[in-house]
Amino acid sequence: MGIIQSIADFLNDIIWGPWFIWSFLAVGLYFSIRTKFLQVRLIKPMVQLMFKGEKSDKGISSFQALCTALAGRVGTGNIAGVATAIFYGGPGALFWMWLSAFLGASSAFMESALGQLYKIELDGQYRGGPAYYILYGMKSKWYAMFFCVSTLFACGLLLPGVQSNSIAHAFENAWTIPTWVSGLVIAGVLALIIFGGIKRIAATADKVVPFMAVLYVLMSLVVIIMNINKLGEVLGLIFSSAFGAHAVYGGLFGTMVTWGVKRGIYSNEAGQGSQPHAAAAAEVSHPAKQGLVQAFSVYIDTLFVCSATGFMILMTDAYNVLGGKSAGGSIAAADGASYLHTGAQVQDLATNGIVGPEFTQAGVGSTITGGFGVSFVAICLAMFAFTTIMSYYYQAESNFAYMFREKDSSARKMVTLVLRLCMVLVVFLCSSLAAPQAWDLGDVGVGLMAWINVIAILFLHNKGLLLLKDYETQVKAGKDPVFNPDDHPTLDNVGIWRTIRDQSKKLVK
Repeated sequence: MGIIQSIADFLNDIIWGPWFIWSFLAVGLYFSIRTKFLQVRLIKPMVQLMFKGEKSDKGISSFQALCTALAGRVGTGNIAGVATAIFYGGPGALFWMWLSAFLGASSAFMESALGQLYKIELDGQYRGGPAYYILYGMKSKWYAMFFCVSTLFACGLLLPGVQSNSIAHAFENAWTIPTWVSGLVIAGVLALIIFGGIKRIAATADKVVPFMAVLYVLMSLVVIIMNINKLGEVLGLIFSSAFGAHAVYGGLFGTMVTWGVKRGIYSNEAGQGSQPHAAAAAEVSHPAKQGLVQAFSVYIDTLFVCSATGFMILMTDAYNVLGGKSAGGSIAAADGASYLHTGAQVQDLATNGIVGPEFTQAGVGSTITGGFGVSFVAICLAMFAFTTIMSYYYQAESNFAYMFREKDSSARKMVTLVLRLCMVLVVFLCSSLAAPQAWDLGDVGVGLMAWINVIAILFLHNKGLLLLKDYETQVKAGKDPVFNPDDHPTLDNVGIWRTIRDQSKKLVK
């Protein structure tokens, strides 16, 4: 494990360098300007479109695609990831998570609309994602394969381990259940679902995801209301430290931005290239429709769920921050580390250098006593993380389908079976890793996918802008937008949209 950790550290230093963090924000700002800040202008249709469109034999409904995407977005990053960002970057990291989500919503539109535009029908199902729009849009076979292999590496091997690891450690913290036992249960339930394919994954997601997100946010409101006298203080802390103005956290500015954006990308996945897979599976009449729906899902993930976690941790004083350059007056822990803040609820966690869902559990547990708060967070994290593993599986499957798209269906079925068995095994084995190792490996996977995909959507963004303009032109004309590829002769490899256009009367309500 020491060798693996060294490799992960080396790759993360390259992938997550300051150049990438600022470039990611710059790309989001550029797309926001080019789309005239669609994330603000079109927020009403974003909400309306979530509940329109119907599933078919080939595709899933727009709402199911949203929930499948949210299954990937709403995961350990919303509970353990927020705590990690605060630990390394201070309270101001939450602001940078918000900013990455706001700007990232425009990137989410681009990648999801492109995923829809260049989808294909394979074995009676819609398939799409970055590998497809890189091949058919950029016409670069090698770059498409580069993304494909990176995604299989990330979603099939690295990222599922982070999720199962967080579930296992949360259960161990709540009920002293051995991590290997939790891993075995997680692997077994996962097998029951993923062997049913995208239909079963989507059917599970559209029931579990809305329930768990609403329940979690409601609990956060209870904690916030019970500590409402601290709200002004916490808001001031977040904004003052976000720009290095806070006396204690002023020396953490660079680290704060890095961890805020990194955990923001990990959580909301905007621009990462993961969500176009689910977006492409939706049965809609215009690519921009699903692009707008997926843009709004970034808000649901970060502005609601991540914020809920951040406020619960900060308002209950259940956090610590690893010391930086301005460590004057910092608190020395028993393990020799220097902490700029050690909340009363996490003294023992600081002593042992623990960072993860335990922070959130401590915060909720300090307000909702009797063990219920700790157990509640463990259950929520289990639901969040488990649905994320399902989403990772589907992303890996979509890229396997891409790699074997020219083979016969029996070959695709065989490699899909192998993928399912490998995913179940990875989930079980990674449940007992040390948490920092799991997160570091996951960061490598997220970063690889993100920078490959961001370059691709930069090359293709004019096509995304064309889709947005076509959609808005039809809306202004009082129409329910239906994409007609014949109106855009510069677009090629989009023949599937002629079939969708001809069937639009059946597909659109």
